[in-house]
Amino acid sequence: MTTPTTSMRGTWGATLVALGDEDPRTVVLDGDLATSTKADAFAQAHPERFLQMGIAEQNLVGVAVGLATTGLVPWLSSFGVFISHRAVDPIRMLVAQTDANVKIAAAYTGVCFGMAGKSHHDHADLAVMRAMPRMTVLAPGDATECEVFTRWAHEHEGPVYLRLARDAGPDLPPGEVAVGTLRVLRDGPDGALVSTGAQTARTLEAAERLAADGLDLRVVHAPTIKPFDDRRLIELCADQPFVVTVEEHSTYGGLGGMVAEITSAGPRPLPVHRIALEDTWVETGSNDYLLEKYGLSARALAARVARLAGVSE
Repeated sequence: MTTPTTSMRGTWGATLVALGDEDPRTVVLDGDLATSTKADAFAQAHPERFLQMGIAEQNLVGVAVGLATTGLVPWLSSFGVFISHRAVDPIRMLVAQTDANVKIAAAYTGVCFGMAGKSHHDHADLAVMRAMPRMTVLAPGDATECEVFTRWAHEHEGPVYLRLARDAGPDLPPGEVAVGTLRVLRDGPDGALVSTGAQTARTLEAAERLAADGLDLRVVHAPTIKPFDDRRLIELCADQPFVVTVEEHSTYGGLGGMVAEITSAGPRPLPVHRIALEDTWVETGSNDYLLEKYGLSARALAARVARLAGVSE
């Protein structure tokens, strides 16, 4: 695996600039965080279609819905926690219930937010957004998927929530990228690891470490949280002795809960072990420190999966 030249947020900003060149309907509304979210690239390229709304996320959503009714395609730009928590009521009432053509770019999600602290960490957004009717929820795993999903969201008619990581990370193996599909990044008969978003790269690295110790695992990447391919997931897990879900999110309501719901209704229910944040607020610290502390680094994850499988790592 190699490190991409841009982060997801950087890729999103550059893709929005290109969409602005191609489609005059493209507008971007920012919550006073453009330099952080990289919406400033669009502001520089298309200042007449960039609206700086300040620290007023609820109003930002309302204005976007109004713009959508005129035929424009508005993109919202802010940190994930301010979108999925502070602005959740107008998103529910104005965007989801009306099926408004509004696109939400939620930056700085998950654990890897560096030194910002618990007020800015967002690890419940997938639970909030996947429970909202009519909301498409996407969690790309690298810059390539981010560009594909940004373009898909722009063309899709209806609300979309796009979960973006702050920092650059390893690229995932090349392969077909499409909304609504699951990707098998590694195959093996000894168990299945199911992951999403930026965490998938660390999950794949953990599987490669375990392979060196004789534990050969299948790694399934789920970049689309909603809609989800239930049938394909059951197929991919049916021949495995156990399933482990891994996510940079709370254990409540995210990928793990969804996989457990799906597999329990399959022809052969399987034990699903969820590795995620265990009912806690995230501390302040470096990304490496936080990933290690919460068992989401490749090293810590490999050790946890090895214990679950009954082998030493």
